[in-house]
Parts: sequence; structure tokens; C-alpha cells
Amino acid sequence: MTQEGCSRDTRGMQLTREPFERIAYLLPRQRGNMRLDNLTVLNAILSVAANGCTWRALPSHDGSWHTVDTRLSRWGSP
Repeated sequence: MTQEGCSRDTRGMQLTREPFERIAYLLPRQRGNMRLDNLTVLNAILSVAANGCTWRALPSHDGSWHTVDTRLSRWGSP
């Protein structure tokens, strides 16, 4: 079974650096895969939310779906 890719039509759902910097302090300190910054991860999460695609259907420029999913899980942990 194949999965369709996640569309990039997020219509304003992507954060740029400036608004992200205003909320960055709310996120836990980054660890693990440092090649994928928190802004990229947050934008990948917004893509999934906006388009209803699965994690595994994330385009490669959004980073590894597993990294994005793991980071989201860490952010939600107490």
C-alpha cells in the first residue's frame, strides 16, 4: 500500500524565524538530531496538521518523519 505525499499547501501555516523566536523559549532544549532545528520540526508538524497526511508521508525536506514524531513526543512529555 502506498501513501500519498504531504502537500506543501499550508496556506499560512508555516512559521518564519521571527515569530518562532517569540515562542522558542516555550519548547524544551533541543537534543538528539541537531541537524533538524525546532523551527523545521514545528513547521513539519504544522504541515501534518494542515494537510491530514501521515508522518511517513512527510516530504524529505521536512526532515525524517521519525525525528519529527520523536521530537513531538518529547515536547508532550512531562
